Amino acid sequence: MPSKSSARLAALTVAAVCSAASTVVLTSPAHADSVRIHDIQGSTRISPYAGKQVTDVTGIVTGVRTYGSSRGFWIQDPEPDADPATSEGVFVFTGSTPKVAVGDAVTVSGTVSEFVPGGTSSGNQSLTEITRPTVTVVSGGNAVPAPTVVDARSVPDVYAPAGDTTANGSINALPLKPATYALDHYESLEGMNVRVADARVVGATDPYTELWVTVKPREHANRRGGTVYGSYDSQNTGRLQIQSLGKAADFPSANVGDTLTGTTVGPLDYNQFGGYTLVANEMGTLKSGGVQRETTRKQSRGELAVATYNVENLDPSDTTFPAHAAAIVNNLKSPDIVSLEEIQDNNGATNDGTVAADRTVTELIDAIVAAGGPRYDWRSIDPADDADGGEPGGNIRQVFLFNPERVSFTDRAGGDATTATGVTKVRGTAQLTVSPGRVDPTDPAWTNSRKPLAGEFVFRGRTVFVIANHFNSKGGDQGLTSQYQPPARSSEVQRHQQATAVHAFVKDILDAQKNADVIALGDINDFEFSETAKILEGDGELWSAIKSLPKSERYTYDYQGNSQVLDQILVSPSIRRGCDFSYDSVHVNAEFHDQISDHDPQVLRFEP
Repeated sequence: MPSKSSARLAALTVAAVCSAASTVVLTSPAHADSVRIHDIQGSTRISPYAGKQVTDVTGIVTGVRTYGSSRGFWIQDPEPDADPATSEGVFVFTGSTPKVAVGDAVTVSGTVSEFVPGGTSSGNQSLTEITRPTVTVVSGGNAVPAPTVVDARSVPDVYAPAGDTTANGSINALPLKPATYALDHYESLEGMNVRVADARVVGATDPYTELWVTVKPREHANRRGGTVYGSYDSQNTGRLQIQSLGKAADFPSANVGDTLTGTTVGPLDYNQFGGYTLVANEMGTLKSGGVQRETTRKQSRGELAVATYNVENLDPSDTTFPAHAAAIVNNLKSPDIVSLEEIQDNNGATNDGTVAADRTVTELIDAIVAAGGPRYDWRSIDPADDADGGEPGGNIRQVFLFNPERVSFTDRAGGDATTATGVTKVRGTAQLTVSPGRVDPTDPAWTNSRKPLAGEFVFRGRTVFVIANHFNSKGGDQGLTSQYQPPARSSEVQRHQQATAVHAFVKDILDAQKNADVIALGDINDFEFSETAKILEGDGELWSAIKSLPKSERYTYDYQGNSQVLDQILVSPSIRRGCDFSYDSVHVNAEFHDQISDHDPQVLRFEP
């Protein structure tokens, strides 16, 4: 998966192009009228005036955006109508720095457009705008319309209506029911001045000066302050993105569990990176929730500790090696085996044919030793250049670290980027034909995706098979705030194929040795309740061990304020039925604004 920064930059470029496209004026306007803002917004998601010119639309300026590709301002009618479905606010897209101020009474003439952030292929809802505007300031210093309160009482518990089956599942043309559906409620406030109060942070501040809060503090809350995403019907209606119209340097550095005390006020916008967003003119005061990074317990002498950790495109140019090492040594307590995902080659994103990653891995191992940990040994297989997806030139792959003082690795030569490892039965026990080896690397399921890495380990005389995975990312899926309900998850097609291949390989091992200890782990890029997980689990050949935790503790990642599972460790029946395993999702990254990776590591401890 491309790094977040490169993916975001590309998306912003698309947004800029689409924003420019959305301002095209019809050469022969179909209609020209003097209308009110609520007439423009209408009672569905699409303006009845879309593509038409309007004249002398009156309103009070409630916010001015002077940065980015979507410069403009919001206006609101101080004399609302009686229909709760029609918004009284609208965004005026200028493209350049607006020459208005908050509190100005203005009249605006221009063309109404429906701008889709991210482009129509994204599936996003559209934002009603007035484009190519002619603006007249009538007076200044007027009172801004009082903000509408968004809170637990006002936001419905049902997230979205079912889409219109005659419109490919789109909700665009459906009449808004703001008292019934959360998305309809937010849409009925699009462009209006809104307010949240004493809102708990459920998504930490990211590098793009945005965070997520919830207006429903009891909604699927966990003990650390987050909001857990536990099923496809659990979208968590109280989540709202917060941005700011102020200086980026003044934006709070918030962690999950903190609170924006007091009031946060501003226009309600819609963007491609989270949907409905309060763009604050007035920001609440950040109060720390005191959430600390977790530390797991040390494995006992007879326990094998196996971990998975996505280190987010780690390469020698990064400065995070000491921090990753400290996390492995201090927070994970130096597991015996660590499956690393997103280890890049020796020159990272430089696309020059380099595929070896020995410098990257050695630098991490040296940092672990410096942090007081063991000198790990390692195994991996270099991918073919630019064949495994991820950041172009980065050649990410999975790597096994193991502590040779506690675990030995069974080497069987022959593994390379395209050679598949298999399973044989020798004197009643399963063996890999190649170790380390890749699982069916030429299967189309792995096209432009990371191939699984399999290896044989021995702990206290017992063989343990470990399969390190990094499945296809969720890139391309429609967002929860999509105009299509339920949203399409196109990326899971390939993950289902990948899960089928890994499950078949595990079954080969268990067919050869019924009581074999098998662990499939890594960044599965899908939820523990997903069809991907069900395919991996099969008829009990594997079981996702994170399900041993209470539902409120099942998360490894935070996306748009939803604490959710992407990383998993699945175990064979011999491990599960032994009832002597423990599982820990060690929260050291996902909840924090100064994270060194966007994933939390997982640790399984058991006695083989």
